[in-house]
Amino acid sequence: MKWKGWEKIPLTITDPCDPSETKEAEAIAPLIISASRSTDIPAFYGDWFMERLTAGYVKWKSPFGGSPLYISFEKTRVFVFWSKNPAPFFPLLATLDRRGYGYYFLFTLNDYDAERLEAGVPPAGERIESFIRLSRRIGKGRVVWRFDPLLLSDQVTVQDLLEKIRSTGDRLAPYTDRLVFSFVDIEKYAKVRRNLQAAGITGAREFSDDDVDEFCSGLMALNRRWGLAITACAEGRDLSCFGIGRGQCISYDLLIQEFGNDRKLMDFLQPDEQQTLGGTEPAAGPSRLKDPGQRTTCRCIVSKDIGQYSTCMHLCAYCYANTSPARVRRNYARYIADREQGILHDAITE
Repeated sequence: MKWKGWEKIPLTITDPCDPSETKEAEAIAPLIISASRSTDIPAFYGDWFMERLTAGYVKWKSPFGGSPLYISFEKTRVFVFWSKNPAPFFPLLATLDRRGYGYYFLFTLNDYDAERLEAGVPPAGERIESFIRLSRRIGKGRVVWRFDPLLLSDQVTVQDLLEKIRSTGDRLAPYTDRLVFSFVDIEKYAKVRRNLQAAGITGAREFSDDDVDEFCSGLMALNRRWGLAITACAEGRDLSCFGIGRGQCISYDLLIQEFGNDRKLMDFLQPDEQQTLGGTEPAAGPSRLKDPGQRTTCRCIVSKDIGQYSTCMHLCAYCYANTSPARVRRNYARYIADREQGILHDAITE
């Protein structure tokens, strides 16, 4: 955990198999929780999440080893949910509302149905309906459309991607304010190339500069009728000439806009000495809060992720967070077996 600014508090840990067994530990107490870049908690682990919310803490294990980290929800103001299929989580939203938590969704809605790149997600049409339901339920400012990643292959051209985005965006635009996209990053993640090859995807490649220009020109034309705020996630190239900003999924601007009445959150985002009349963004704000655990080109502000690698049963062919489908299936089968016995561990899997 690279961010050192979260408060640390004492925590009493209960053994889920024997509630009479407890131990003392130290936990960090973040104001913003990411749930999660590493797995789809709303789709697969809603029961676990609500159990941990009631317990007041979670145990997080780094994919790179080391001692586990305990994370308390005592100070949490906002949950940022990342999901490709949040519909199973919808019945739980009322509980979050009653408990007074803020939250918003980063809803990744690609359309790779024909290519079978996302074999574990429902059909695109079903997910579009879920997006609209969610937007109507919590407000379009709190549902961000992500198209992530944009991937080229022997089967998918730039024009194919633009058509997929057009057909999806024409339906989603009235129900969101923002679109975040990313270009696939194959070279930095050996497991991504390996997983794509295992899935039979031929000719998968990153975008050339010409590809980027063609795509962004087409997206700019589409957005003339949508009027969305469009940003590119973790992108080093300056795309402002296309009306595309630098992406920020865990967004300073969105948090200020949607949760401005939360005094504790605002005190964190805009300390008194940095606030300006009218609530405009102080120049030092986002740079002061940039998440040091993310890539240099990522502009997300700090949060603490509570997910775990190799647990997402969407089994997307391009996923960087799954080591292998076999390992994911083993982890999920263990989770389901424990859950059926009434055991939900303090981490997603033990």
